[in-house]
Amino acid sequence: MSVANRKKVGWYLIFTVPLLLIFTLIVLVPFVIGIYYAFFQWDGIGANPMVFNGLDNFVRLMEDERFLRSAWLTVLFTVLSVITVNAAGLAFALLVTSKLKLANLARTMLFMPYLIGGLILGYIWQFVFLDVFTLIGDVTGLESIFFNWLNNEDFALFALVFVFTWQMAGYVMIVYIAGIQGIPGEVIEAARIDGASGWQRFLRITVPLLMPAFTISLFLTLSYGFKIYDVNLSLTGGGPANATELFAMNIYNEIFGYGNYGYGQAKAIVFFVIIAAITLTQVYITKKKEVEM
Repeated sequence: MSVANRKKVGWYLIFTVPLLLIFTLIVLVPFVIGIYYAFFQWDGIGANPMVFNGLDNFVRLMEDERFLRSAWLTVLFTVLSVITVNAAGLAFALLVTSKLKLANLARTMLFMPYLIGGLILGYIWQFVFLDVFTLIGDVTGLESIFFNWLNNEDFALFALVFVFTWQMAGYVMIVYIAGIQGIPGEVIEAARIDGASGWQRFLRITVPLLMPAFTISLFLTLSYGFKIYDVNLSLTGGGPANATELFAMNIYNEIFGYGNYGYGQAKAIVFFVIIAAITLTQVYITKKKEVEM
């Protein structure tokens, strides 16, 4: 190996080895330990014995009504969020890439909600739903629409979807902007000359050529939607009456609230498998639909 190649390898090692070490210690090692705990009954206290119970924790999941309800709520939340976030993000991207005079300002303002931490964001919108919505309802008389959604079991989940969409749409917008700017202008111009309407150009040209952006955006919103915890904690806390207790919060409560470390880890393993299966399937399907330019 030449001196130049040795230097390159040395620089690669300097930058990659620390990252691999951190990833191994923070992600891989706890993940493996978590799999080990999933086969035991344990309350998390070191002085107490760990009782091996095989697959009992996983069998118990199928009879846990609270966990199954949490799973259904998480799926419903994620499906709604994927639709609303991507629809809003794509609409914003089309808006700011048009001949808008304040396009740069609009990009900044639309992206800013993503920069706000999830916990802070939840508390901000808690104030909005509690005070602002109630005030608007009192002033306008539209109390059937403007009321505290967070105290209503039928509306609390939609409030969570609304806040998540408000947070993520600007981030997804950036992905779609990159995709739109990567579409060759001559293709759009040729379609315009051939007499294609704006809607036809969008469906027949823009959408197919945006499939790589759809792949990334759908993956991000699916994974974020399934893993959401901070906004869930600060906005609703899982209430009212566990109507918004999603997957991550259910697992956290099981481990740290009830002290069921083994059972909680079994939930976490199932949670990981579900997310991995859904996101990998989504990537596989959307990748097949990508068009080469």
